[in-house]
Amino acid sequence: MNSEELARHVVKAADDKRAEDILTLDMRGISIIADYFVICEASNERQVQAIARGIKEEVEEMGIIVNRMEGFEQARWILIDLGNVVCHAFHHEERRHYNLERLWGDAPSVPINLAVDEE
Repeated sequence: MNSEELARHVVKAADDKRAEDILTLDMRGISIIADYFVICEASNERQVQAIARGIKEEVEEMGIIVNRMEGFEQARWILIDLGNVVCHAFHHEERRHYNLERLWGDAPSVPINLAVDEE
């Protein structure tokens, strides 16, 4: 599975858990951290945890290893490191404070089709 397909699965999993304002940034050529950042938010900590848990479960079912998940207990900003795709699940207040979209302003936003091909 390439990184674009993985990003699509992450976006779908986040959407399935009712993540809000989902944004995918194409980081290729801009950062060596990852090919894609998926950024999303929720209005409370339980929902942020549900989004992170849903993403983790979705990718693990596909045999993808979660390299690291940080911030789950506080659930204000949960980082899910999947190698070439990094997901940032924010509480809406933290998203506005850290404003990753501005920080990585050179990265183009990528529209993601939520239709995931069944293999």
